[in-house]
Amino acid sequence: MSSPLRTRRFRGFAGAAVLGALLVAASLSSAPDPASPAVRAAGAVGIAPAGARAHPRATAHRRSAAAALAALPVKGRAPRTGYSRERFGNGWKTVAGCDTRDRILRRDLTRKVYDAGDDCAVQSGRLLDPYTATAIRFVRGGASEVDIDHVVALSVAWQTGAQRWSAGTRVALANDPLNLLSVDAHVNRSKGDGDAAGWLPPNRRFRCPYVARQVAVKRRYHLWVTGGERDAIARVLAGCPGRKLP
Repeated sequence: MSSPLRTRRFRGFAGAAVLGALLVAASLSSAPDPASPAVRAAGAVGIAPAGARAHPRATAHRRSAAAALAALPVKGRAPRTGYSRERFGNGWKTVAGCDTRDRILRRDLTRKVYDAGDDCAVQSGRLLDPYTATAIRFVRGGASEVDIDHVVALSVAWQTGAQRWSAGTRVALANDPLNLLSVDAHVNRSKGDGDAAGWLPPNRRFRCPYVARQVAVKRRYHLWVTGGERDAIARVLAGCPGRKLP
């Protein structure tokens, strides 16, 4: 596999990364508070998360990540038996002719170029990669330089509650922009299906928003954490007290 084309390390990335996280709902209109009737009717990308209960307070997303972590159930991982990617849908969900991967690339890339008459598929662009704090040039059809990462890996979700869900709810999680980031492909593949106890981004400045996003996903979908996962997330959040959920 060809190595990604990288440019110089940029400064102030943490602020940009956090801003990107906070712009999820605005940029895609697809990650509002789960109590919203629109979410209950349409889901993250046109799929109603039928098995995920909505939180009653519209302001719940403003709570701190540490408080949300403390409220998550703590259990051991269930067996991985029965897991496959297809349990979460056959690839990316397509809505109105644009699939989830392209929607996330549109959200996360800058300097985007599209084909004439096509405002969905990004042909090229620049990614400020949150996991490595480097810039990557993305070209459609070129070397596989950019992946869309499930921040809470699907196999982790399977072992912490998702195997009990309906198929529709699993598809909703797999396509929810809250759980998706455009990242360096090589680093993402080194992560595999690790949780916070086994893997954190090499870019230490992004670890706080990264684990806060994991907590937000687990909270939204009522997944539990293992003891090791909870402790690893708590250690990161201790370095950024007051961190809000994205």
